[in-house]
Amino acid sequence: MKRLIVNADDFGFTNDVNEGIIEAHHRGILTAATLMATGGAFQQAVLLAKESPDLDVGVHLTLVGTRSLSDPAHALPTTVRGLFAAIALGRIDVYRELESQLLRAVSAGIIPTHFDTHKHTHLHPRVLDAVGRLAAKYGVRWVRRPFDLPVPPAIEVPAKKRWMAALIGSRRGAFAELARRHGFHSTDHFAGFQITGRFGASELSALIDSLPEGTTELMCHPGRCGEELRESRTRLKESRQRELEALCSLEVKEALRRNGIVLGRYRDL
Repeated sequence: MKRLIVNADDFGFTNDVNEGIIEAHHRGILTAATLMATGGAFQQAVLLAKESPDLDVGVHLTLVGTRSLSDPAHALPTTVRGLFAAIALGRIDVYRELESQLLRAVSAGIIPTHFDTHKHTHLHPRVLDAVGRLAAKYGVRWVRRPFDLPVPPAIEVPAKKRWMAALIGSRRGAFAELARRHGFHSTDHFAGFQITGRFGASELSALIDSLPEGTTELMCHPGRCGEELRESRTRLKESRQRELEALCSLEVKEALRRNGIVLGRYRDL
């Protein structure tokens, strides 16, 4: 069987991102989203999640480019490199910060089905250890395994992005070891890293045509590109609108049908 879980990151980032995620769920193929507890539109996302009971909701644990929940007087590092330096120097309590974010979601009535991290920072051993401990403590069975499937030749990917995907792939062994230690699970495959911000309906259909047997998580970033998003600090703006249109397109739905791919959720695995 080929099963696809389509997960939107950044739920709670802005109101127009939230609206796009919910539209992609109700009109398109989106089956899951991860909630950003530090996002400016967190409360709206919680309300929308409660109105969409078929949507799996996890937590998008964030250690970069936002305010701290565990220490609100301070901002978190602005870059991944800055985060890793702060960890090395003992300037951030990763577990405490991530637990604060998880508890904000739980206190709002969310029962998370899965975890992932903003900028894939859980590839760092200290961050993944904290994520694994939280998964075990709070009964969250699924954690993203962000090692990208090969991208079909029909999709153009810059050389730098391919290089970054290969570098991330070098962490497979360490990730598997910590997964065994903490007892969490991941999907068989993952897709979406190399095509983030670069796909429409035709590219997504080509990716779907190439999916292997087993369960794949597709990471995506749909949204409505409104004024709030345009004024936000993110490189993903107009591309969110294109992703939304792709996720709702008949072309993509037909690609799922002809390949016999079943849409799924973490709660069903």
